[in-house]
Amino acid sequence: MTVKAQMARFALVGAVNTGTYYGCYLVLLHRLPYIAAHVLAFALSMTGSFFLNSYFTYRTRPTWRKFLLFPLTNAANFVITTGGVYLLVDLAGFSSRYAPLVAAAAAIPITFVVSRTIMLRPDTPRRTAERVG
Repeated sequence: MTVKAQMARFALVGAVNTGTYYGCYLVLLHRLPYIAAHVLAFALSMTGSFFLNSYFTYRTRPTWRKFLLFPLTNAANFVITTGGVYLLVDLAGFSSRYAPLVAAAAAIPITFVVSRTIMLRPDTPRRTAERVG
């Protein structure tokens, strides 16, 4: 599969994941402060994103190793969106209902690059040739 096809599939999975995240966020927002709702909704949607990206985007077998590394794909996303939500709500006066959608758009390119690197990584570490000294 070409990188272009993977990008298109990644975007589709991202749209589904964003919808899942946002639905969870809105439900949790009724009971929790917006940052807590954001963090919990993010964690829930990330699990679904892992499986969709494994099977649909990269057509690779999900493994525990990839599952445990997958949160790294979202680390940059998490920092950008969490900081963005805070900046938009507390500093720019944006509505807490819509701030996560705006913040998420800025994180997409970085998340794709890191996701692709982890999901297409071989399950066994490569052995390097031993150096003879």
